Amino acid sequence: MIDTFVTSIKDLWMGSGFMNLDWRQLVMIGVSCLLIYLAIVKQFEPLLLLPIAFGMLLANIPLAGLSSYSKDGLLYWLYRGVKLGIYPPLIFLGIGTMTDFGPLIANPKSFLLGAAAQGGIFFTFIGAMVLGFTPQEAGSIAIIGGADGPTAIYTAKTLLAGGNEQMIGSIAVAAYSYMALVPLIQPPIMKALTTKKERAVVMGQLRPVSKTEKIIFPIIVTLLVSFLVPDAAPLVGMLMLGNLMRESGVVDRLVKTAQNELMNIITIFLGVTVGATTTYDVFLTWDTIKIVVLGLVAFCLGTACGVLFGKLMYLATGGKVNPLIGSAGVSAVPMAARVSQKVGAETDPTNFLLMHAMGPNVAGVIGSAVAAGVLISILG
Repeated sequence: MIDTFVTSIKDLWMGSGFMNLDWRQLVMIGVSCLLIYLAIVKQFEPLLLLPIAFGMLLANIPLAGLSSYSKDGLLYWLYRGVKLGIYPPLIFLGIGTMTDFGPLIANPKSFLLGAAAQGGIFFTFIGAMVLGFTPQEAGSIAIIGGADGPTAIYTAKTLLAGGNEQMIGSIAVAAYSYMALVPLIQPPIMKALTTKKERAVVMGQLRPVSKTEKIIFPIIVTLLVSFLVPDAAPLVGMLMLGNLMRESGVVDRLVKTAQNELMNIITIFLGVTVGATTTYDVFLTWDTIKIVVLGLVAFCLGTACGVLFGKLMYLATGGKVNPLIGSAGVSAVPMAARVSQKVGAETDPTNFLLMHAMGPNVAGVIGSAVAAGVLISILG
């Protein structure tokens, strides 16, 4: 009787996670705890970072079978929404219902700043190719520079289909992490590339935008982008559908659902399953380190390109454009616009740049989707 009890306890212990723990799993659990700390204590985009970090934690528990690769597990099936390209367009639908394109319509020049901030994507594509990645892998990594998690996932799943699909998790985690760390990464670059005089520029009041303009805008953008770059249509189309529902004023129930219930559910599914792709054997590799570094370079270059183009507009307009709003051209909405406001307020507390920065910010969302479509059409 005692022998049977001892044997049962021994078998229980030998089959526990403690006896099957790899030191690399311990490292990944430590990384996940750090991300949880940043999400809760520092409040770095907790809606994104918390589910990703907890997914990472689940994926690295020994014998639990909770990674997105564990066949027939819960997260395996939820991850189908990522692999099939379902979640990213639905995220864009929710973003569209929460986004006011008024600042962009009022100041169409903002499109140029949004486009300029995508420059980091194409510079990093060349860098990734030099480091030995295939064109499809390089394109998937470079899109991180747009600071747009759904676009990065959509691009990677399309370009890497049938190839190195395990890179999708690393790319997604890098993209969402840099989105969350926008308040840390962007300010030093913005301050380094601008003078105090430039940061203190007070921009004029934006003109009022009519309801008719706001309704026509998403229809025109959808048609124009979809005809020019058909591969961008799923993302841009859903973004503009959400915005049209918002501005029409006749489908409030659908707008509220897309803004709240649908957006929250998809965010949980996307965050946890993407985090659960980061198993130690997939994530702790030299390729992942290269992806993280290249993603950071892409994001920094995107920020720099936006600010430098903002300086060009500052000179072209005789000092009427504050170059800081160029950094908002990366499509981390609305975090990047808030950072522009914060850095500008440090120079002049009375300077309100937020609405001016929202123009390039929402232009960046469209720009990153178009850049993704271009990469997919050329490399896919």
